Amino acid sequence: MARGLAFDISHLLAGGMVLLSFALLYQDRMFSLLRIYALHALVLSLSVAWQAWVQGAPHLYVTATIALAFKAIVIPVALHRIVVRLGIHRTIETVVGVGPTILFGLGLVGLSVAVILPVTAESDALAREDLAFALSVVLLGLLMMITRRNAVSQIVGFMSLENGLVLAATGAKGMPLVVEISVAFSILIAFIVIGIVLFRIRERFDTVDIHALDSFRGERR
Repeated sequence: MARGLAFDISHLLAGGMVLLSFALLYQDRMFSLLRIYALHALVLSLSVAWQAWVQGAPHLYVTATIALAFKAIVIPVALHRIVVRLGIHRTIETVVGVGPTILFGLGLVGLSVAVILPVTAESDALAREDLAFALSVVLLGLLMMITRRNAVSQIVGFMSLENGLVLAATGAKGMPLVVEISVAFSILIAFIVIGIVLFRIRERFDTVDIHALDSFRGERR
């Protein structure tokens, strides 16, 4: 395969993840947020599968399958059911407006490029630019966690951040298979725990709005 084609498709998929991260930041409806996250995970699985083909690393197909099954299907469906059961399918409140958030996100993307490209000057061009995209996805996921008041949207931010970490690992010649499997199960366990905590918060305080929970600080049973 021509190196130029491999380079272009890899960057198209990684850049698509960055654009979808901005879409997550822009979205203010819960169900739409979950659908965009599922698409975010789907693009991740395609990116990892492409890296498996380009690098000749069959074990990365396992990572792509895990991302497709758990991140693009199981977790979004489970979160959708949690949202329905908790009755929180409404507009997502933000700490700051969407406009300033998007502008700050653009600054984080610029920062990622400015940090990664100089320190990886001696690395393969494909890997170093994919790392810049991956760091952008990580920082945008962190920004989403900071700027959202709803606990479910913060979980989505955390999951998108983790997608960026997987993209970085596979772009840098991949992870050992045992690490990929252990990470997948760790995320699944964390998701189960998060689901239980959400139900407990809803049961105790009748809300999952982080801002509203501040009023309960110091309350005694």
